[in-house]
Amino acid sequence: MSIGDIPIIFILHLVLWILGFLFLFRISYCEVSANRNSHKPSISVIIPARNEEHSLPNLLSSLSGQLSSQDEVIVVDDQSEDRTRAVAESSAVKVLESLPAPEGWIGKTWACFQGAKIASGEILVFLDADTVLEKNSLEKIIQTYVEKDGALSIQPYHKMRNLYEQLSACFNISAMAGMGAFTVFGKRIRPIGLFGPVVVMKRHDYLHSGGHEKVKGEILDDVAFGSELQKKGIEVHCLGGKNTVSFRMYPNGVRELINGWSKGFAMGAAKTATPLLILIVAWMCGSIGTTRSLIESIIATNNVQIAISGTLYIFYAAQIYWMLVRIGNFKFYTALLYPIPMAFFVVVFAYSLVRIFLVRSVKWKGREISLKSKVN
Repeated sequence: MSIGDIPIIFILHLVLWILGFLFLFRISYCEVSANRNSHKPSISVIIPARNEEHSLPNLLSSLSGQLSSQDEVIVVDDQSEDRTRAVAESSAVKVLESLPAPEGWIGKTWACFQGAKIASGEILVFLDADTVLEKNSLEKIIQTYVEKDGALSIQPYHKMRNLYEQLSACFNISAMAGMGAFTVFGKRIRPIGLFGPVVVMKRHDYLHSGGHEKVKGEILDDVAFGSELQKKGIEVHCLGGKNTVSFRMYPNGVRELINGWSKGFAMGAAKTATPLLILIVAWMCGSIGTTRSLIESIIATNNVQIAISGTLYIFYAAQIYWMLVRIGNFKFYTALLYPIPMAFFVVVFAYSLVRIFLVRSVKWKGREISLKSKVN
């Protein structure tokens, strides 16, 4: 690279860096309003659970003391092969043994649908079994929902304990950005769907819209369900879960991490709005290009280029940390060493493409899910 090329390269990568502020500008959270509605609707918490004997107690414990006498918790045991059912039965909740999924259904959508069918609450709250609610956060979630109406979904704050879990960094950024709910353009862009771990909506709206039956065979049922609701005129709201609800994704090792993120990530990218996808990909290319430029300048011992590339690299690291701290308890060194999770993202995304579009099947929770009828 000649000296004359350096300003052009710097400006190009600076422009690509700025794109990050466009697609993940502001993440909204649940808030308690000063003008509380005096009417407290009855709530049915529905928890689809498959092989969740270790996660389920944490969720049920976090719900303790947050429900009134008119509320109910329904755990739908989705053909678990561990002690999930026994754990649920040891708590004061309703336990529904899921029937075998009919042809065309996928386990989670079938479990949610069965739970909703027997629910009696005015408002349905679908919670993944690995989520945990903060103190008094259920009331905060319901208050936020009542103010917004429609369908509310929350992406839980990602809590991690082991070093390998930090590899989820770029997946978390892409998942939040790809939903299209947190861009600089605000409500002028509609989200492409729902976040699956926490979904809140009126029971009437759920049944009237057809519920999970409309997306019974979708791997990304949350995204598809949100799209179906919007077709029915039901507004979809997406929020971040910081200080409200959290989860620990893939605590059982790198293999689970890879299988979990590859399960439908390539398919999710295909559903992302094209302009938004272009912004995200361009920003990632800029981060990779900045890293390459820094390495090349160090090898060439070009002090001017080292200074410029190093500045851009720090810009990217700071920006990525700004993104991550709003999403999970990511470490500063994860952002500082962002090429590592970025490389992991690229490899797993490629694996996801192979699984979905060539092998046409994915593995999750002990099940092999065929995609032959879903992928062209």
